[in-house]
Amino acid sequence: MSQSIHDFHDDPRNAGLRIWINGQLKPRAEAMVSVFDSGFVLGDGVWEGLRVVDGQPAFLDAHLDRLFEGAKAIALDIGLSRARLTQAIRDTLAANAMHDGVHLRLMVTRGVKRTPYQDPRVTVGPATVVIIAEFKQAKPETLARGLTLFTVHVRRGYPDVQDPKLNSHSKLNCITACIQATEAGADEALMLDPHGFVATCNSTHFFIVRRGQVWTSTGDYCLAGITRANVLQVCREAGIPAFEKNFSLTDVYSADEAFVTGTYAGLAPVRRIDGRTIGDALPGPMVQRLQGLYRELILRDVAARSAAGA
Repeated sequence: MSQSIHDFHDDPRNAGLRIWINGQLKPRAEAMVSVFDSGFVLGDGVWEGLRVVDGQPAFLDAHLDRLFEGAKAIALDIGLSRARLTQAIRDTLAANAMHDGVHLRLMVTRGVKRTPYQDPRVTVGPATVVIIAEFKQAKPETLARGLTLFTVHVRRGYPDVQDPKLNSHSKLNCITACIQATEAGADEALMLDPHGFVATCNSTHFFIVRRGQVWTSTGDYCLAGITRANVLQVCREAGIPAFEKNFSLTDVYSADEAFVTGTYAGLAPVRRIDGRTIGDALPGPMVQRLQGLYRELILRDVAARSAAGA
């Protein structure tokens, strides 16, 4: 049975969550936004997902960079500084007595509209900012068995249609890809770029290992992934040859190992792609090594933030 990499075991503590909405901490049952909100009406907004480790949001600076860059690209005024957003995250964690094993989503929409229409000029009032923090981790059994991917017909598009680098609320192309993969019995969709080269997955980034080298796409047709960038960083630091390049499904099917990356699950091994078994062991030696290096990088980032009192 297929399962999303984002599946998790329910935690009873999540029933009593308090959610940050525009400066107020609301009980989960009362956490609501208007039906006229730009995010609900049109998917008009940007968001970030963060992992909390040892009381610290890992790689927070990189996530805030991407959030503010995305907001600027769509002319959205978040209305809060980086320092205020950081404090809001800390307030949310404190209100829920959260320290570890937490996934957090920070969402910003253009705000409430006076009528359900796309023009940003019919927005009234400030942006809507929501922070949801949950006790949530990827299922160990999903990570242990590895993921199954299916290459879908839905492509990652050109930036002049909808720039795939935007971490926007509008995710319908990825949702369509996910539906097709699910109907094919797979866990995640593998998506190609407009030229037929491998681009990314519907909710994670994709890597292969060939003859001791780590390959991922050029990045031209995928989100600027934080975990993706961190994996490339640890490869450079460890002297592991890593390349952002064009490659085809032929290269994928004969790879020694494959894995996906994302904030939620970190590095997750891939077991099968389009009916082909990838590699001999799960996880393979390179994936195991990179998982360890990535954990070390998280701990370094968390320690530095703790030392700085940030």
